[in-house]
Amino acid sequence: MSAQIILASASPRRHELLLQIGINSLVQAVDIDESQKPGENVSDYVQRLALEKALRGFEMAGNKQKLPVLGSDTIVEANGQLLGKPENRQQAKNTLLQLSGREHAVHTAVAIVTAEKQLLATSSSRVLFKILDEQEIEDYLAWGEADDKAGAYAIQGIAAQFIKNINGSFSGVMGLPLYETAELLKQCGINPLKQ
Repeated sequence: MSAQIILASASPRRHELLLQIGINSLVQAVDIDESQKPGENVSDYVQRLALEKALRGFEMAGNKQKLPVLGSDTIVEANGQLLGKPENRQQAKNTLLQLSGREHAVHTAVAIVTAEKQLLATSSSRVLFKILDEQEIEDYLAWGEADDKAGAYAIQGIAAQFIKNINGSFSGVMGLPLYETAELLKQCGINPLKQ
């Protein structure tokens, strides 16, 4: 199957999620400044990052590339605080302690850029963690799964056992909301159901 889009991300999860809905992608890792701007709200922030990734991927693909470019970003928010990827195990532990027994929000934006248009959508989900004891957190951290994940956990991994409830998009919490992605792809003339 030939590629239908360019994925401006090195995330294997996003590539696998696209394959799940029948979309093959060329992976093009991009590097952008992911710093939050002063006064920027969460919704604007996650949308800006997704769009900047897609624009950077489009730029890197060059004029010869006719495929749409998809960028996405995920941000975890708890008690008004943004919880990004932990820089070390101690930070991951602190993040998990903050999520323990509480509900948090996961915001994922997806952007698609073509020569003609820029499309953007956001999915926000609420996730409720069970109460975690320190030993559970230590055991989880030993797996290494938390190391490069926003909010220090992967819902599709070992951490699934911590999730009491989710209200929203499971795939959005994983890093790419498939409903929103499919709707944007259709606007670019790509129907995931057509082979």
